[in-house]
Amino acid sequence: MTKSYQVVGIGNAVSDVIATTSDAFLMENSVEKGIMQLIDQPRAEALFSAMAARTETPGGSVANTISGLGSLGVRTAFIGRVADDELGLSYAAAMAEEGTDFPNLPVENASLPTSRSMIFVSPDGERSMNTYLGISSDVGPVDVSEDVVSKCEVLFLEGYLFDKDPGKAAFRKAAEQARLSGARAGISLSDPFCVDRHRVDFRALVAGPLDFFLCNEEELKSLYQTEGLAEALALGAADCDLVVCTRSSEGVSICQGDSRWDVPVVPVIPVDATGAGDQFAAGFIYGLVQGFEMKTCGEIGGIAAGEVIGHIGPRPATSILTMLKAQGIC
Repeated sequence: MTKSYQVVGIGNAVSDVIATTSDAFLMENSVEKGIMQLIDQPRAEALFSAMAARTETPGGSVANTISGLGSLGVRTAFIGRVADDELGLSYAAAMAEEGTDFPNLPVENASLPTSRSMIFVSPDGERSMNTYLGISSDVGPVDVSEDVVSKCEVLFLEGYLFDKDPGKAAFRKAAEQARLSGARAGISLSDPFCVDRHRVDFRALVAGPLDFFLCNEEELKSLYQTEGLAEALALGAADCDLVVCTRSSEGVSICQGDSRWDVPVVPVIPVDATGAGDQFAAGFIYGLVQGFEMKTCGEIGGIAAGEVIGHIGPRPATSILTMLKAQGIC
């Protein structure tokens, strides 16, 4: 029986708010140029009000992956938490317009506003990011619809949400529901610091209810506290059915059981690495749901990541599907 969704993601619903600004504006508003800073609510509201001619797009790591999958024609849904405010309503509407179901209604009378990453683009192209985590990090079991999760083929989780206990409970509920319904469940480890904070929990997840996990080399070595890639891959494969490890310009290493595939990538001059891992995940999972061989899944992931690092912004500017057809992959 065909399921309603091929892929359902759970993660931070962060609205990307982008404005072109002058260096003088950055100085006047004490925005440090070219870096990402976490900020509190008063600071977020002040900067948001100061932004002129801003554009708003739905963001967040797994949300970017789900968007990439949607652009490839995959039936998708995204579980995240936004408030019933201007940004939250805009976020939910934009996801729907992209063709991704956003099953959770914006929270009315929420104690925290919708999460946002305010991105100031200066004349020289530098991007200065000020991020307020807001309500998105409060995702909990109540946000996980069993009806939605049970109707997917693949469930994909965002490691960042493990920073709070409700997020952990939400993941465990979703992973168990996925297993009961016959879906495959996987996680992105998000970043090495996230792995350091949650190593025990992540190890339990990948060795327990999860069927696959995606990571980069640094995250994998951190997870197993080893300096050797081969050893880390072997430990990962012993814990979990499928391990997918990106290695920047060295390509991607994929392990399943006793099998290993090392897939090279086509060199690309990087313009903006933002979203490269998210779009690699989109390409790889696309191959997974289409039933391609592991090597081909890795190649598709590399193509998607290569496209997004060739321009500013975390989502593809060129049709990945057209690129895949041109290369005879699909």
